[in-house]
Amino acid sequence: MVAPPDNDVLWARGLHYSYSGSPALTGVSIGVREGEVLAVTGPRGAGKTTLLKCLSGQLLPDPGEVWFNSAPVHTLSRAARERLRRERFGWIDSTPHLVPELSGWENAALPLLVRGTAHRTAKQTALEWLERLDVGDCARKKPNALTQAQRQRIAIARALAAEPTVVFADEPTAPLHTADRAQVLRTLTTAARSHHITVVLATLDDESSALADRSVTLVDGRRGGGIPVPDATDGEGRAACSVSA
Repeated sequence: MVAPPDNDVLWARGLHYSYSGSPALTGVSIGVREGEVLAVTGPRGAGKTTLLKCLSGQLLPDPGEVWFNSAPVHTLSRAARERLRRERFGWIDSTPHLVPELSGWENAALPLLVRGTAHRTAKQTALEWLERLDVGDCARKKPNALTQAQRQRIAIARALAAEPTVVFADEPTAPLHTADRAQVLRTLTTAARSHHITVVLATLDDESSALADRSVTLVDGRRGGGIPVPDATDGEGRAACSVSA
């Protein structure tokens, strides 16, 4: 195995994944720098969601390697990967999957409470994030009393409240109206940068990708663009990241 570059918080090499024999990823290699917002673009069916799930340990590539902070995620047990997702990763889906019985602040505080954070501390942290995301007035309301945009903001607050190292956002603005999309995404990226949280964002939206620090494109499960691979170094000794076509 090739050790990942020191300045990449996430690093993957030669990822393959298939669903019932149908390839979703074919040899994808990628590096994500600490603290950056990386947009993964491409049409529907390009493999964006599968890539995020492989990088976050939800799926195991076959074959392929995924490293997080120089630790090989692809060799961890299921329990260790679940612990990694609980303690170091956040996830934002394209629809806000909130617990209907819980209030806005309780949903936002859930990862902290599961982690064992004191109730008062978890509540205060959740309330602060809801305020940052302009949904402080939704703190005591149940999800069924909120708009789709409000629920999505609470889902984003939930992902950020535990201050994970990496947040994976799978088309987080897909269900929103155009006017809400830019505002929600801008809030996400601003909050992440202010707290040095790395974001891997899957998106179909050019406006969304424009807010990222860098973009990569998937087409039919492959990286678009150039072809240098991660174990080849550039002029500064840093590994370049792409995929063999």
